Amino acid sequence: MKNEYFISDFCHMTAEEVSVNGAVILKNETADFDAFLKKIYQLQNLKYSKFFKMDALSKLTFLGAELLLKKESSSLKNIQDTALVFSNKSSSLETDRKHQKSIQSNTDFYPSPAVFVYTLPNIGMGEVAIRHQLQTENAFFVFEQFEAEFLQKYTVSLLQEKKCHHVLCGWTEVDGATRHGFFYLVTQKGNIPHTKQNIQNLYTQR
Repeated sequence: MKNEYFISDFCHMTAEEVSVNGAVILKNETADFDAFLKKIYQLQNLKYSKFFKMDALSKLTFLGAELLLKKESSSLKNIQDTALVFSNKSSSLETDRKHQKSIQSNTDFYPSPAVFVYTLPNIGMGEVAIRHQLQTENAFFVFEQFEAEFLQKYTVSLLQEKKCHHVLCGWTEVDGATRHGFFYLVTQKGNIPHTKQNIQNLYTQR
């Protein structure tokens, strides 16, 4: 059967660089990941003050989505009808540790609400939906490793059931030294067939 869906665009974000469709658009010249995320934010000429309150996972999620949705917003119809399907391995563990540390602190008896709000991995995804006024399905899964087959099947089911027109998929892993965001947009137009193998190949290109 002819493939009905395609990957129209994809991007990678790591501690070293950010690329869109395989082309590097910015390299990190420092060891400071948060400063690098701010540079990407500035490069996109964004005006979204809540960005600066986000944890690293939410910032990574927000920027990866921004790079693709902003690029496609002028060419895709019904951009608000884009579903979000994200996943990672560590959930919000890095922020959970910060929250736990604040609870155990002798000097800060009350844990910070600003940290607590990010102790769920899907908060960044919610910011994406608000920013782009997305009005359809969204889901965040936690796997031991990147699951191309699951993402391919789940995405096709959303599209075939007409729950959305497009799907933005993402892998957003922030834990310890690991900083990796991989995002791709699935539509009915494009040059890369939306198959398990193509998804896996794009994921490993970083």
